[in-house]
Amino acid sequence: MVNKFGGWNDTIVALSTPPGVGAIGVIRLSGDITFKIVDELFPSKDLHGQSSHTIHVGLIKDGEESIDEVVVSLFKAPKSYTGEDVIEISCHGSPYIQQQLVQACVRHGARIAKPGEFTQRAFLNGKLDLTQAEAVADLIASNTAASQKTALNNIRGGFSSVLKKLREQLIGFSALIELELDFSQEDVEFADRKQFYEIIQLAQITTQHLLQSFQLGNVIKNGVSVAIIGKPNAGKSTLLNTLLNENRAIVSEIAGTTRDTIEEVLNIKGILFRLIDTAGIREHSTDVIELVGIEKSLEKMKSADVVLYIFDVNQMDAYELLTISRQFEKTGKKYMLAGNKVDAISDVAVKEKFAGFENIIFISAKNNEGIDAIESNLFSSTVNEQPATESVVVTNARHYEALKQVHQSLSEIKAGLDNHIPGDLLALDIRHCLHFISEITGDISNEDVLDFIFSKFCIGK
Repeated sequence: MVNKFGGWNDTIVALSTPPGVGAIGVIRLSGDITFKIVDELFPSKDLHGQSSHTIHVGLIKDGEESIDEVVVSLFKAPKSYTGEDVIEISCHGSPYIQQQLVQACVRHGARIAKPGEFTQRAFLNGKLDLTQAEAVADLIASNTAASQKTALNNIRGGFSSVLKKLREQLIGFSALIELELDFSQEDVEFADRKQFYEIIQLAQITTQHLLQSFQLGNVIKNGVSVAIIGKPNAGKSTLLNTLLNENRAIVSEIAGTTRDTIEEVLNIKGILFRLIDTAGIREHSTDVIELVGIEKSLEKMKSADVVLYIFDVNQMDAYELLTISRQFEKTGKKYMLAGNKVDAISDVAVKEKFAGFENIIFISAKNNEGIDAIESNLFSSTVNEQPATESVVVTNARHYEALKQVHQSLSEIKAGLDNHIPGDLLALDIRHCLHFISEITGDISNEDVLDFIFSKFCIGK
């Protein structure tokens, strides 16, 4: 099968299951001579004569040598993942057997697939648009319920359907504008500009919602990095251990115990928070290793999405904490204040000491007090609401950048309608908008862009 770029009509093969020892491994082939290759290796049946979407059991043999007893699944074009003839060979999960099978397919005319090449062929053959193809990679990489549901919704065409509807409306109106140009001497209007104005207004609202969803989408896809910052012995490592419910970091009464950063992941309501325990920050230290750790702490603080500043309520005074808070506010960085070791001071005393602060969470990391409030505030400060993963959420930075162009183009179309510009100029604005929509869905793409996108997939997908 020849794709729309006029190439890629060879046959590819790859291991589609993770490499290594397992119960089974799946070898996938796709292309023009898929059935010819497997027929030569599978003497049990004439696979050409079998129906699509059927399964067959038998020996794989390369010449006189038997390789394995396998299950062969047939998917004839165009009713396959790639739109081409596809065969999947389920063999035993020995890396040696898998390697022998792949090499036998190559000897009989296949070539090793590049990363993402099966999905790239699915896109090129019209089985998926580019947003759906990219969602396949997101689904494979998903590690929470939220990221899995969001990716699955996009694979099913959730995002694509929104863009497809807008594209059809723009094309329809553009066609009427072009028709008017053909009858320009007769001064007629085929396009209802009032109705189109309403369509553009609604499209602007839709694209604005999609753009706003990217913040949530980015959190769902990539998680939130949280730098746990504070002075030595403030209880940073104890807090990390308590949040994770395991002894991940060494805890000691000796100041400066943590010399390097420790990173672990915490799942809060389906969102991954990457917790970074850092070395205690203090101004005066003569320990060279500790100084390196402090430098790393400051770097992590700058790059983190949220800073969780933990302090000892018994050692910190209100004026110093106010100074620290103002420093965070100047940077514009999201931050939380956690007053630790409240078990060593009375409630009345701690409230009096920090009476001027409204945003402190008082905790005892040692006794697991206030930890729920830490988790709740981490979630609310970054997500604000439970992700509605059934709705369309933008998770891809490429889509986000193109959507900004779409939204700007819609504003230009609307301004043109307001100013009653000539039909030829209005049609030009519409074409610009269609171009940016097509960049998202892949109706307009170059091979370099496609190669870059699909190179991030795993081999065999």
